[in-house]
Amino acid sequence: MISLAEESPDDWWEVEALLDLCFAPGREMLSSYRLRHGVPPVPELCLVARDEGGALAGAIRNWPVRIAGHWALLLGPVAVHPTRQGEGIGGLLMHEVIARAGAAGWKRIMLVGDLPYYRRFGFERLSGVDMPPPTNPDRILGLGLVPGAWDGVAGEVRRANDPAGARRGD
Repeated sequence: MISLAEESPDDWWEVEALLDLCFAPGREMLSSYRLRHGVPPVPELCLVARDEGGALAGAIRNWPVRIAGHWALLLGPVAVHPTRQGEGIGGLLMHEVIARAGAAGWKRIMLVGDLPYYRRFGFERLSGVDMPPPTNPDRILGLGLVPGAWDGVAGEVRRANDPAGARRGD
């Protein structure tokens, strides 16, 4: 049995250790991490998955970003402990975050990832949305939480606190 809870400050080191285990060294040099630098995550959309014994089985985080003045969530990282992969924990985290984001009034979610995996959650390739280099444009994916959420949204993805990305928008 897996239980989900909002990530607490006490979870931080354990989640960071899981991310180090699941991702290559230098993960913090990726463009998505540059967009997170100096910006607090959306706490109600950062979740941990624990088994009945309290062991961390997975985690997911979300960060606000701006695209030509429009707000979006930057989903990730999402990680499942290698000994727990294949049990549906990643899917559970994804579905829960998508539901919570919609309930909280977010209109759009984006991520950098593999379309064959994320398509099952409704993500599609975004055209006209540019991540900082060296991001492969084919890996920039988006999910609209309301009809037309991505209509007319194009441009460079910027940190939520970047004044250049704070033009008028939703």
